[in-house]
Amino acid sequence: MSENARELDGAVAIVTGSARNIGRAIATQLAAAGATVVVNAKSSREAAEETAGAIEASGGRALVHMADLTDPDQVDAMVAAAIERFGRLDILVNNAALRRNAPITEISYDDWREIVASILDAAFLCCRAAVPHLGRHGQGAIVNIGGVAGHAGVGGRTHVVAAKAGIAGLTKGLADELAPHGITVNCVAPGYIATVRDHVPPHFQTRPVPLGRPGQPDEIAAMVRHLCGPGARYVTGQVIHVNGGWYMP
Repeated sequence: MSENARELDGAVAIVTGSARNIGRAIATQLAAAGATVVVNAKSSREAAEETAGAIEASGGRALVHMADLTDPDQVDAMVAAAIERFGRLDILVNNAALRRNAPITEISYDDWREIVASILDAAFLCCRAAVPHLGRHGQGAIVNIGGVAGHAGVGGRTHVVAAKAGIAGLTKGLADELAPHGITVNCVAPGYIATVRDHVPPHFQTRPVPLGRPGQPDEIAAMVRHLCGPGARYVTGQVIHVNGGWYMP
């Protein structure tokens, strides 16, 4: 697919957690395809403004909206802001997530709830708020960013694994429910991606990627762009693994 195809001209997208890393790559790819993008972050306003600035510098349109996605009122306000500013909403990418490592005996209930809320609750709340708008123009798409840990099984981060597995279930349930409305729902599950982080997760240290390198954020973004575009209107309810062969279902 040509990056200059602008296959999403006229569409409006919300990309959660798009201040940096994979979220920023997704936001800029959707903008390159012609979509107007709502850039979301919880606290990293400066980084979110950088994402929006990069989109606008390339001729696109962007709006920064800060929101805690575990708060239903703030999620509803974010969707309302998109509709008020741009008049429509066609695409939702649920990317925001917290990830931590700890054995289960050291995960407090508060830790569990924080991680699960940041991943699974946030996706549920965003979908619930966005769905009434997504099917109105014939190109509604939800893409949830899952993770290889939710399928391969990874020790030392039970809360993350459980939440990401839940994202796959949410994807399938919504895909069936929303199909009559012409809204596709898919999940992209990244493997080891070269992002700014304070450590490499142990499961990627001990087991090499068969292709011999980490993936790049733009490679995840390219798959998301495809799933949001006209060439993927017959794809729904799928978990698509982008991991260099690290996990093969």
